[in-house]
Amino acid sequence: MTKAEIQQIKLRFGIIGNNEALMRGIDIAIQVAPTDLSVLITGESGVGKESFPQIIHQYSRRKHGQYIAVNCGAIPEGTIDSELFGHEKGAFTGAIGERKGYFGEANGGTIFLDEVGELPLSTQARLLRVLESGEFIKVGSSKVEKTDVRIVAATNVNLTQAIADGRFREDLYYRLNTVPIQVPPLRERGDDVILLFRKFASDFAEKYRMPAIQLTDDAKQVLLAYSWPGNVRQLKNITEQISIIETNRDINAGILKGYLPAEHNARSLPVLLGVKEGKNFGSEREILYQVLFDMRQDVTELKKLVHEIMEERGKVNNGAPVPADVYYTSQPQVVTAQPLNISTIIPTPVKEVHKPGDDDIQDTEEYVEESLSLDEVEKEMIRKALEKHHGKRKAAAQDLNISERTLYRKIKEYGLD
Repeated sequence: MTKAEIQQIKLRFGIIGNNEALMRGIDIAIQVAPTDLSVLITGESGVGKESFPQIIHQYSRRKHGQYIAVNCGAIPEGTIDSELFGHEKGAFTGAIGERKGYFGEANGGTIFLDEVGELPLSTQARLLRVLESGEFIKVGSSKVEKTDVRIVAATNVNLTQAIADGRFREDLYYRLNTVPIQVPPLRERGDDVILLFRKFASDFAEKYRMPAIQLTDDAKQVLLAYSWPGNVRQLKNITEQISIIETNRDINAGILKGYLPAEHNARSLPVLLGVKEGKNFGSEREILYQVLFDMRQDVTELKKLVHEIMEERGKVNNGAPVPADVYYTSQPQVVTAQPLNISTIIPTPVKEVHKPGDDDIQDTEEYVEESLSLDEVEKEMIRKALEKHHGKRKAAAQDLNISERTLYRKIKEYGLD
């Protein structure tokens, strides 16, 4: 199919963009339309999957038949069989009359099953029978009925994982996935986001009878850099908000950022403290080694901080000489589990200590026994952070790398109001 023909289809169905993957999806839809093959459309929520079954229906021999779109995720599990396949009078409480069902109504046409991954397993078995033989049975009936329906399904669920979890039938997946169409997310469509914003801005200007908003160059860069977790649907909503609220019709980066929510990566996982981002590990043991190594560096920094606090409070040896039986080491030490006492886990550095009779030992450390608890250290760090930021809790919390709520609780706990 030529680019000019695809362009005409895009205009007819209101599809905006020139992304290669998007164009490929349209081309597949046109090629498969004249057949009766089942099509499975996959893609994230909000990418515009609903346009493709309409293309398939309108370019098929069924275009004069009925087209019914069903959102499977919006129908309660107890009534979905009745909605799809119909029911007999008295089949269940509230069934005061006979119902034909979507598969009966769409005979000779096309049914679009949106969010097909949300179907319960019992309904999946009924749907599989329709796909294999065109037969179904109404709820409360024993009579087998026939239907001639083209099924196009769509989902934002990873059906392969759903099969592994036992939530989706493997045989149904292969029946639906005869021809797959993958719709790309907005963040992978490049300059299409600018074209879509311009189209939505024009539509809303006409709808609300006001001048269309326009993006400055820096705002366009923000638009391109944002990940758009809600895809085209989110972009449309934000464009409408700006069109209505902003009196200035030239939208710069600062204005645009005010309408973009904080990004929540749906694929984010719990973070292992101390593991550097972007690094792959072959086993749990390697992760543990990396965490321990990074913790060792953190302890070194904490030693320096505690030493400074102790010096300020006049608690470093209280001016007394270093004990003769001080413990010397030049190797990393493994500390066994014991009640948390700052003196047992944080060695206090001194400038240099030479063991009598051995002038070759350099850069050694002295472990001084001090009765300084972790609570006292924490209290002192919070006090210093508050003094540094003149009592501004938000800035102090950021400096301490804790939440403002946690800082408020600690202030109450230590009486630092």
